[in-house]
Amino acid sequence: MRLNTLKPAEGARQERTRVGRGIGSGLGKTAGRGHKGSFARSGKGKIKAGFEGGQTPMQRRLPKIGFRSKTAKDTAEVLLYKLALIEGDTVDFATLKAAKLVPSTAKRAKIVKKGELSRKLTIKGVQATAGAKTAIEAAGGSIEE
Repeated sequence: MRLNTLKPAEGARQERTRVGRGIGSGLGKTAGRGHKGSFARSGKGKIKAGFEGGQTPMQRRLPKIGFRSKTAKDTAEVLLYKLALIEGDTVDFATLKAAKLVPSTAKRAKIVKKGELSRKLTIKGVQATAGAKTAIEAAGGSIEE
């Protein structure tokens, strides 16, 4: 094999179709664009995404509902009663990860009130819901954010 003998594989390259080159080519006159309309004009072949020919588009007809938080997928929920599994008196994000209460993909955690907390804990750098805060403080603990 030599560089001067290299050729592309059979059928790998295709000659471009030459349009507007006479009636005998089959693509003469209108060059396959049909008669009039936006697609027949030069530079007008694109229409906006969601355009429905002047009819009110779907994204305007449907009601706008709901909200999706961008931080929700990065935040892990930790149930209050599961804090009993942690050894030691202080709870931070690193100890939650070490106890495998938070997945490795999470960037932050939030303590949610479910169940009871029986011992005194100090929470550092972890968010907590209002109900969880009252339950932690009722058990004699504190929250430092």
